[in-house]
Amino acid sequence: MKNMPLKIDINSDKSLPLTFHLNPEDFLPAEEEEKQELVVMRESVSFWSDGLRRFRKNKLAMASLFVVIFMLIFAFIIPMFYPYNYYQQIRGSEALAPFEYSEKELAAKEAGEKIFPHVLGTDTLGRDIMARVMMGSRISILVGIVASSIILIIGSVYGAISGYFGGWVDTIMMRVVDMIYTVPDILIIILLSVTLKYPLQNLATKAGFAWINRVGVGLISIFIVFSMLYWVGMARIVRGQVLALKELEYVSAAKALGASHKRIIRKHLLTNCIGTLIVTTTLQIPASIFTESFLSFLGLGVSAPMPSLGSLAATAIDGIYSYPYRLFAPAVTISIIILAFNLLGDGLRDAFDPKLKN
Repeated sequence: MKNMPLKIDINSDKSLPLTFHLNPEDFLPAEEEEKQELVVMRESVSFWSDGLRRFRKNKLAMASLFVVIFMLIFAFIIPMFYPYNYYQQIRGSEALAPFEYSEKELAAKEAGEKIFPHVLGTDTLGRDIMARVMMGSRISILVGIVASSIILIIGSVYGAISGYFGGWVDTIMMRVVDMIYTVPDILIIILLSVTLKYPLQNLATKAGFAWINRVGVGLISIFIVFSMLYWVGMARIVRGQVLALKELEYVSAAKALGASHKRIIRKHLLTNCIGTLIVTTTLQIPASIFTESFLSFLGLGVSAPMPSLGSLAATAIDGIYSYPYRLFAPAVTISIIILAFNLLGDGLRDAFDPKLKN
């Protein structure tokens, strides 16, 4: 039995791992069903098309997008058709409750005139609170968008340069970031508000920039501080992304083909950081709005009579027991704006971050 030769049946359907014989069935023409399995089920799509498709599937993110659009309409379009201005003082209509009319307005209604109600009432100076809340929302949203744009431009460029060159360049640039982190931003805003007040006012008068006096020196100092201090977080995030991306093959190929450093940073590195940039910028908008509202609450924001949600809340604090709705209106508006932008940023992160694709 031990000396008997091993017989192998090559026609057997069972697989024999130790045999070198080929199975003829492996070389038969593929059937139509097998061919259909290799067909691509959908056409290739671009990065943006795929991200938008994933974003539309996120119901919470879509709901937050509609809320953001509604707040933009509330802040920028409705004031064009609203019959009252944020600075208009209506005599005889001081301290009215929501949907309440003054005696003069009631007499006009009895005479047949159409008087639009004060939806949120009026303040002690006879100014319509709804008009001031809409204008305050406009100021807060503009500050958030402009400040986030400043942070995006400065932080992304600074972080990309630091991460791309590395070495002593990265060491020096990151030490600068560490020093900026230690600067107290509130103190800088107060100092800039004091030191820049008269120079900016003189500049506005000589150059004809009346908008500087309208928005106030405090708001200009906020923009300056954002451009000086608040970009460091964005720079750190972009630097970390670039440190990982610059070691990949397509960056080495671009260098071998003679691409300049500027082109590699702009076309290859920052483009592949677009998901992180979108998410970080979107999440920076509510943070900027909150910072501006907090500073306006302290009296360091826009100048009167132009309102901000923070300044409206600060004014309403004194009459919180008698007129609580004056505080609830700007507070609820701030909460809705910040929550909507936060949820929108989370949805954009889930849609455009390549690492989260399923």
